[in-house]
Amino acid sequence: MLPSETSFILSILTQNTHPQARKQRVRWLLALSSLPLFGIFTAFGIAPQTITQDIAVSTVIEEITLPLNVQQQNQAQADFWQIDKVRRDDTLADIIKRLNIRNTDAINFIRHDSTAAALASKLTPGRLIQAQIKQDGELVKLRYEIDSKTTLIIDRTPSGYKAKNVEPVLEMRNVLKSAEIKNSLFAATDAADIPDAVATQITQIFSTDIDFHNDIHKGDRLAIAYEASYNNGELVKTGQILAAEFVNQGQTYHAVMYRDANGKASYYTPEGKSLNKSFLRSPLEFSRISSGFSSGRLHPVLQEVRAHKGVDFAAPIGTRVKAPGDGIVDFVGVKNGYGNVITLQHPNNISTVYGHLSAFAGGLHRGAKVSQGEVIGYVGMTGLATGPHLHYEFLQNGEHRDPISVALPMAAPVPPQQMAGFLAQSSTLTAQLRMLGTSRLASLE
Repeated sequence: MLPSETSFILSILTQNTHPQARKQRVRWLLALSSLPLFGIFTAFGIAPQTITQDIAVSTVIEEITLPLNVQQQNQAQADFWQIDKVRRDDTLADIIKRLNIRNTDAINFIRHDSTAAALASKLTPGRLIQAQIKQDGELVKLRYEIDSKTTLIIDRTPSGYKAKNVEPVLEMRNVLKSAEIKNSLFAATDAADIPDAVATQITQIFSTDIDFHNDIHKGDRLAIAYEASYNNGELVKTGQILAAEFVNQGQTYHAVMYRDANGKASYYTPEGKSLNKSFLRSPLEFSRISSGFSSGRLHPVLQEVRAHKGVDFAAPIGTRVKAPGDGIVDFVGVKNGYGNVITLQHPNNISTVYGHLSAFAGGLHRGAKVSQGEVIGYVGMTGLATGPHLHYEFLQNGEHRDPISVALPMAAPVPPQQMAGFLAQSSTLTAQLRMLGTSRLASLE
């Protein structure tokens, strides 16, 4: 701002202070202050060398390779795995179509190769099929689970397709399950997706302490850890129970499995006391007592009162009969009213008798050794019998005893030299069961 302009503004500010005059002075002040700004805009508008003409535009065309083309090319060469299961009424053509196998040489090989032909001849609903296929439908590799022990593998090789049968490599897992009984043991285990083979082991492990025919009540609970084998994530088979807890009418029973130096598995309490007895209480897994031990009863066939020196277990014909303890076959054949009968001799002057059998186990003969739990025959109704059942006798020092109430000798505990290893294993397994917790037990029908 020039000195003369400054003097002019000051003179205005020192004039009359009347409000209208003040407003007038402010307007003059703003107007004068804006003059330098107008000068700046004008300078930009007329500055030399400023281009004001239109800029020339030209089009340039250049060929380039887009990355997308490379990606699409790689995808065309890529292959992928397809997993399917055999469905009911599937044919080989259905399988080939669903797996998207389109190359003729692979299809012809599957149809005519003697090993690969199992894919067509042994289609079982539920069996797993895996195929590695290229984008254009060319088969690279195929796996088919023929059964739990055999897997068919078809490979593309430089010399053509090859087929072979291999034993699958199974993955062993420890499975933890729990259940609460509402109606029955097997109803609870079914609802908890516990296999029947595992449920049956539960009854065998605790059979010396729990009567699974009469003592199971609503609210009883169980927790188990058991072995299971998987093939590509599919359950193939279940193994043995590793540890179990059963709460029956408020009383808790524990069991831990331990294998000795010979690999034989036995069950013990967490402290090492054996749960196995020298004898099983019953030679049948499940049955009901149709006639008990008695010094005098009316014989259903002879219609006369006479002693019933054993226990009758009602069961369907063909039900397996197991040796309740280790022993030697003393008699196998037909005898009087017993029909087909077996007599076993056991240690400590104990013998057992099994009558009315429908058949004997294969290879059973006098002098043969049998082990506890080994099948020796099958329930029938031969001899003097009004219906299918097993007549079972227990003799100690030659005297008949009631098999249901006789005291059964216990097996030996964990050997002292193996106790440290057992306790380490026991603590780990029982800790796994504690992870389930009673509050997490499933309420099952």
